[in-house]
This record gives sequence, structure tokens and C-alpha cells, in this order.
Amino acid sequence: MTQKLDKVVYRAHATSTGGRDGTSSTPDGALNLKLAVPKEMGGNGQGVNPEQLFAAGYSACFIGAMKFVAGMQKIALPADTKIDATVGIGPIPQGFGIEVQLAVTIPGMERAAAEALVAKAHEVCPYSNATRGNIEVTLSVV
Repeated sequence: MTQKLDKVVYRAHATSTGGRDGTSSTPDGALNLKLAVPKEMGGNGQGVNPEQLFAAGYSACFIGAMKFVAGMQKIALPADTKIDATVGIGPIPQGFGIEVQLAVTIPGMERAAAEALVAKAHEVCPYSNATRGNIEVTLSVV
């Protein structure tokens, strides 16, 4: 089911050329990257690849969702909260697919509370909502 936004509060824009062996940049110059195919996929690995960008984007967004949930619950999310995100790519019958693993570390928070916070953040995170039912996403509290 496609989810239509009631209101768009921000739009990001980036331009990519050359595919996996090209460049990606934003009009404001905040992002200007050389892209390269990873060595594991036959490239030289001398640049960033889309899976790394997805891992960075998803993990940063998920921490934002955790901050949102923590704020709604009137609890503080420690500043040193971190997510180690892993994005895998491989063949599927239609071409290629990805999988995601998010290993969440919330220092000083009781495990059950951390797991509940992560579960709730997974319900509100835009990346989680975009990928739900499409790819395997594994969450763990470490």
C-alpha cells in the first residue's frame, strides 16, 4: 500500500552521474562524493557506494526516530547512543536486493527499555516505513 504524505516539510535533492562509478552531489555543496563499485563486486573500492550511503542514512534517521520516541516518553536518550548499520546486497530473482542490520547501543539504558524504545522507533522511522515488507531489516540492542 502506498502511503501519501499529508504535508511535505522538507525535500532533499541530489544529482548522481555515472552510476556506481560516478559522483553524487547536492545543490548546496554539502555533499559531493566520488562513487565507486566495492572491491567485493569487482570494482576498485576507491569511493563511496550506495549501500554505504543507505547505511549512513538509515542509521542517522533511526537515531532521530529514537530521539522522537524518547521525547514523547519524556526520557533522555544518551548523547553517545549509536547504531552500527550493515547493508548487504545480493541477487534476487528480479535482479538485486538489499538487507539491513541495525545494531543499536544505548549506554546506561536497561535492556528491556532499550528494546521497547527501538521497537517503537521502528514504527515511526521513515526508512523503516519505506522498507517495511520490502526487505529484511534486523534490529538488535547490543
